[in-house]
Amino acid sequence: MKSIIIRLVESPRLAKQLFLVLLDFAIFPILIWLCYALREFDLNAVAVPNIQLGALWVSVIAIVTLLMSGIYRFIVRSFNEAFIARLAIATTVTVFGLYGLAYWSHAFIPTSIPLMFGFMMFGWIWFSRGMIRFLVRAYTHSNTLRKRVAIYGAGYAGQQIAATLQRSDEHTAVFFIDDNPSLARQMIGGLRVYSPKDALSQFEKQHIDEILIALPSVSRVRKNEIVKFLEPAHIKITEIPGLTKLVDGEIRISDIQEVDIIDLLGRDPVPPVQHLLSKNIADKVVMVTGAGGSIGSELCRQIIKNQPKQLIIYELTEFALYSIDKELRLNTTIEIIPILGSVLDQAKLERVIEQYGVQTVYHAAAYKHVPLVECNPIAGLKNNAVGTAYSVNAAVKKGVETFVLISTDKAVRPTNVMGASKRMAELYCQAMAAAQDHTQISIVRFGNVLGSSGSVVPLFKQQIAKGGPITVTHPDVTRYFMTIPEASQLVIQAGALGTGGDVFLLDMGEPVRIQDLARQMIALSGLKVREEGSATGDIAIEYSGLRPGEKLYEELLIDQEDTEITEHSRILRSFEKQYTLDELLVVFERLSSLTAIEDDIQWALTQLEHYVDGYQRGKEIQVN
Repeated sequence: MKSIIIRLVESPRLAKQLFLVLLDFAIFPILIWLCYALREFDLNAVAVPNIQLGALWVSVIAIVTLLMSGIYRFIVRSFNEAFIARLAIATTVTVFGLYGLAYWSHAFIPTSIPLMFGFMMFGWIWFSRGMIRFLVRAYTHSNTLRKRVAIYGAGYAGQQIAATLQRSDEHTAVFFIDDNPSLARQMIGGLRVYSPKDALSQFEKQHIDEILIALPSVSRVRKNEIVKFLEPAHIKITEIPGLTKLVDGEIRISDIQEVDIIDLLGRDPVPPVQHLLSKNIADKVVMVTGAGGSIGSELCRQIIKNQPKQLIIYELTEFALYSIDKELRLNTTIEIIPILGSVLDQAKLERVIEQYGVQTVYHAAAYKHVPLVECNPIAGLKNNAVGTAYSVNAAVKKGVETFVLISTDKAVRPTNVMGASKRMAELYCQAMAAAQDHTQISIVRFGNVLGSSGSVVPLFKQQIAKGGPITVTHPDVTRYFMTIPEASQLVIQAGALGTGGDVFLLDMGEPVRIQDLARQMIALSGLKVREEGSATGDIAIEYSGLRPGEKLYEELLIDQEDTEITEHSRILRSFEKQYTLDELLVVFERLSSLTAIEDDIQWALTQLEHYVDGYQRGKEIQVN
């Protein structure tokens, strides 16, 4: 039996359809005979008397209507609304076909017979497909363990995904969870609905392997609340994508994904102010330095949405430039001009700006990894500080309208060379803004960006996949976080608010403990934290100690008092200490000629201690 079923399952689709046609053709004469037998209470009754091969004629009529309605296209996998509707139509047409046969021939077909046959035909098709489906699953998947899924959300999306899971060979929907009290203990689509509180006691009883959040339009805050409520169950939590990602209203198994930790941090994003997004971009020639990096590439994506005349992507790394250029060309008809070059080449920057008539520059090129820059201080200073100086020099010299420096919270009272180098870049931009008035220069400062290169999130994912441990530098280390798209949008809007030399701060929400982030990612994977000194649990968290130049916490403001609110609710303007351009030019000229020898490094660090508030050189700076 099993071998026959497997052979049928593996046969071509046309063969499966032919099998169903032949099966129905053989059964329909029996059904029409049964109609007459029941009507006459006589097992010796003749089906469709007064016409030769009457029962076969009934089979032909029924088969033709089923073929025309497309019933055989469904095979046995789908029992959805479309199947029921098509079957109902085919049944109705068959009933009228039998009345037509009685009218146009000598066949004796009492009024009740077509109706009885219609009911039996509908029932047979429904029963036979269900039975075949059951047998196929029983014999082909008898050794396959299907994941038992509890669905959080009994709305339209939840019902859709439940129906999809029931057709799946890898998953099965067990019950719904919903906050609506009126739905508690109700049955929807054959599944029981439990309140969240009652569901907690059902997870172990019903051997749930996975909890699927089917709330595509829920806010970040509410999703975070749901996840924290479900964490004690220690079951893997997944979700379906947002409404904008659902294709044609059809949810597929492939749409199921892990809960994005990004969505669980901070607050819901504020919708952008459209005129600020387009002010420095629409119908203008825009240039992005460091266009292949995490921030630079997302800036490019946001820029093309606002219809620039041209987009110049300037990048040092060949593969990064190739990748973002290829991606952008797939999504826009706007002219993209890739330039392979360094921000330490001022002559090339000037030529590019002049050749293409650049009007807006977003300067994202920088080294940002704290320990690496700490061990390579001269390289970091040249790229971050001198590279910024050359970029803004070129912009001012060639008449660029707007220049925006993308800075970091690590520039505020930095304990590392990376942060100090970015603060030097800020000081130079402020000085240049004060020395001229035809190029509007702005500085935008924000914290860590989730999903960027070097972010802890992908690192933690890798460590969890390997079975741990997760490495955290310190139990109390905290950071501000923001998503890459949100940060990029705010950078563009902040640049549009500038009047010259402005330092803008992005509201990053509340800081997040890295330890809490690690624990939440472990919980989302359905695993338990193995606490220190305990033998129970799945993933341990180990503390490696602060890295060279690393702080326990970051700040966004040097002077907490000297700020003002802007047009955008998430963007603040800060007024901070400045130096004259003439004074800084002497320092930057020397910085540009330094090499990685001990005397040069000591001189450079002395300048950082003088000009950067709060900076003190670390003990682990190396000459690399």
